[in-house]
Amino acid sequence: MKYKLQKVSLLLIPVALGIFFIWYSFSTLSESDIQSIIQSFKTANYWWVCLSLVFGIISHIIRAYRWQFLLEPLGYTPKLANSIMTVLVAYLFNLFVPRSGEVARAAGIHKYEKIPFEKAFGTIVAERVADVIILLVVIGLAFFLQSDLISSYLFKDKTQGNTYLYLLILVILPLIVILAYQRCKRSAHPYIVKIVTFVKGLIKGVMSIVTMKKKWWFIMHSLLIWIFYILMFYVTTFALPETTGLPFGAIIVGFVVGGLSIALTNGGLGSYPLLVSSALVLYNIDNNPAIAFGWIMWTAQTAMIIVFGCLSLVALPLYNKLRTRPFSQV
Repeated sequence: MKYKLQKVSLLLIPVALGIFFIWYSFSTLSESDIQSIIQSFKTANYWWVCLSLVFGIISHIIRAYRWQFLLEPLGYTPKLANSIMTVLVAYLFNLFVPRSGEVARAAGIHKYEKIPFEKAFGTIVAERVADVIILLVVIGLAFFLQSDLISSYLFKDKTQGNTYLYLLILVILPLIVILAYQRCKRSAHPYIVKIVTFVKGLIKGVMSIVTMKKKWWFIMHSLLIWIFYILMFYVTTFALPETTGLPFGAIIVGFVVGGLSIALTNGGLGSYPLLVSSALVLYNIDNNPAIAFGWIMWTAQTAMIIVFGCLSLVALPLYNKLRTRPFSQV
């Protein structure tokens, strides 16, 4: 019972936090501010928003195609359609339960392509490692372009003691994990054996990024994914006259802050518009159009994920049923 309550609380806290961010955002606004934001929504040029969504879909397709490079060294060549649809379903699941999408994606590709779950999940972890590296590069670029603004924005009240604590955790925690894994490998307990088998599958999946024949294609597609992410953000700035013509530094800073905000709540609920707008205000954008931009960007992305995720959820079993049926019966 206690475990279930803890599990439910972990699911509800991000949602509650998102609702709090929404309340906080609008509690400080006057009636005229709200009307100004509504007017921005009404007068926005949604052709730019549509182009942003096109870039988003392209990035998801590239992500699915990139996945093939990780699965190929393991001896699996899933249908690209299945890869695309499971990626879109993963994004949909992540909107409701953070990080559940990775599990759903591995389970989906296991069901429809008979790829072992742990190996598929390992390749997804490998993807995430590559994505984190690129995100760190983008954050580094943001610091380089706007070091004073972004450092004061993201890293307030950092103490030297906290830095030492983080370094200690980074050194000790991996050591504990390695020692525990080595001990588990010697155990004959059936549950421990299952865990060790699962971890081996994860490691094999992660190592596929090193052993793949097309590693440079993988790197190129990884860069393309993030280029399209940034383009999504960039072209949306043209939807409002107040955000048109933002400098490149502002685009990168807004993109980084928006990306980090997604980790706070489900799909950036409440946090994305609030943090992105507060970043744009640093570049002398009025608060109301900055808030409107944040909500337009978040609403468009979320709607895209819900629509295409739901379509993929329905289409996956239908597509595979037709694919496995003999041609004479179709």
